[in-house]
Amino acid sequence: MRYEIALVFCYLLINNTILATSVIMEAKRKSDELPFELWEPFVWEYASAITTFFLIFAVAWLLKKYPFDFAAIKRSLLFYILMSIAYSLVHTAGMVAIKELVYTLLSRNYDFGDFWFELFYEYRKDLWGFIFIIVMIKCYDFIVSRLQGEANPIADGEDKEVPANLDRLLVKKLGKEFIIRVDDIEWLEAAGNYVNLHINERIYPMRATLTALNKQLSNRGFCRIHRSFAINLNEIESITPLSSGDSEVRLNSGKVLNLSRRYKEEFKNLLQAT
Repeated sequence: MRYEIALVFCYLLINNTILATSVIMEAKRKSDELPFELWEPFVWEYASAITTFFLIFAVAWLLKKYPFDFAAIKRSLLFYILMSIAYSLVHTAGMVAIKELVYTLLSRNYDFGDFWFELFYEYRKDLWGFIFIIVMIKCYDFIVSRLQGEANPIADGEDKEVPANLDRLLVKKLGKEFIIRVDDIEWLEAAGNYVNLHINERIYPMRATLTALNKQLSNRGFCRIHRSFAINLNEIESITPLSSGDSEVRLNSGKVLNLSRRYKEEFKNLLQAT
C-alpha cells in the first residue's frame, strides 16, 4: 500500500506544480506584472492536490464497498452522480479551508468569489476528475490482478475440462507456477470473462463464469449470494439483516458483502446443511 500512496503523492505533486507554473506563465503572457503574488498559484494548486490525495483513497473505498452494478445501471448511475456531487463539495470545502488558513497565516484575505457560480465552476472540473480517478483505479486493479497470476483447474493428462472433484488450482504468475487449495478461497467475484478468486487479500483471476464455477464448488461449501459474488460458507463471521430485505455478510477477513434477497433462501438452506 505504501507504494500506491507514494505514487499518488508524486503524481499530484508534479501535476499541480506544472499547473501552478502554467498559471504564472499564462499571466506573464498578458502582462509583465503579475496580478497576484508569485506564491499564490502554488497555494491554490497544492490546496487542491492535498484534498484530492485523500479523496482518491475515499473513491477507491467507495468502489469496493459499492461496486457499479450493470444489472441495475440506472440506480448505479444515480448513486455515482450523487457521489460525484459529494466529491466536489468535499474537494471544494477542503481547498477553501486550506487557502483560508494559508492566507490568514500570511495576514492576507482570500476571496472565494460568487458562491454558487464558483461551486458550479468547481463541479465541472471535479466531475471529470471523479471519472478520471475511477478509470485509473479500475485500470490499476485490472493490471495488478493480472500480475498476481491466473488460476486454472488441475486436470490429468491433456484433459482441459474442470475435474468433477475440484480440489486444487494451478496458478501461473510471472513465469512461475504454484498450487492453491480450493478450501482456502474466501469468496468469488464475477469480473467479465473471469472470476476473481480472493485468497488472503490476493486476487487470482480464473477464466470461467461465476455461475459455472459456483456450481462446480457447491459441494465444497460455496454459495451464491449475489449476481456478482459467491462465498465460502466456512469463512462467514456474521450476518446482518438490512431494512431493504437484503443482508450484509461479514467474512473472517473483515470483508463485507451484500446478500441479495434473490439468493437468500438458497443461502439459508445451504448454511443449515453445513
